Formats: sequence, C-alpha cells, structure tokens
Amino acid sequence: MGRRSYLAITGFAVLYLIGAVYAPRPLWVAGLYLVTSSLCFALYAFDKRRARFGGWRVPERTLLVWGFLGGWPGAIVARQVLRHKTRKVSFARAFWATVVSNVALFVALSTPAFDRLVAEAITSLSTR
Repeated sequence: MGRRSYLAITGFAVLYLIGAVYAPRPLWVAGLYLVTSSLCFALYAFDKRRARFGGWRVPERTLLVWGFLGGWPGAIVARQVLRHKTRKVSFARAFWATVVSNVALFVALSTPAFDRLVAEAITSLSTR
C-alpha cells in the first residue's frame, strides 16, 4: 500500500475535525490517539531493532492490539519509515482490519445517538 496508507491518517483527521463541529469529543480523546500512536511507533521500532539484531520480539498480537486501541496512525508511520511489517500479507490484513474497526468504533461512539444512550443510562441509574 505504501505511501497511500498515509491517506488513512489524513482521512481520519478530516473525519475527526468534521465530527468536532457536530459532536465535539473531550480533548483527552485526541491525547489518547497521540499517546497510543507514539507508543505503537516505539513498539514497531523496538521490534524492528530486535528483528535485525536478534532477541525477544514484540508479538504481532501486541502490535495489533495497540493499533486497535488508537495507535494505528503511529503504526502506519512506523511501517513506512522503518519499512517494518510491510511484506507479510496476513499481518497487513489483520492490521487494516484493526484500523477499520477502530475508526468504526470511533464513529459509533461519536454520534449524538451514543451520547443520548449514555445520558439515558446515567439517568436510569441515578433514579434507582
């Protein structure tokens, strides 16, 4: 996929900014993506170093979980800059599945319907 994968980050940033107009998210949400992306980049860099020089490797499952938790933008940058985890097709498929899942979850949690659902649940719990 190469450099085109950066389009996923750009598209998400646009989606995030458009969503901020209609359904603003707390600032910590952006912070979460920044922190998990930084951590994910560091995990890929550590794994790349270990792949070169031997030693304990970061399990692919760990890379995928951190990507799903919001680190996928950092993972995309790491995959391109470090040229790591770019050839294994099974990993690439799993990786993109986590990206799509994370973005879908973000969109679902960013809708006014979700906010109403949470408000109703809080109201229901407080009236008991």
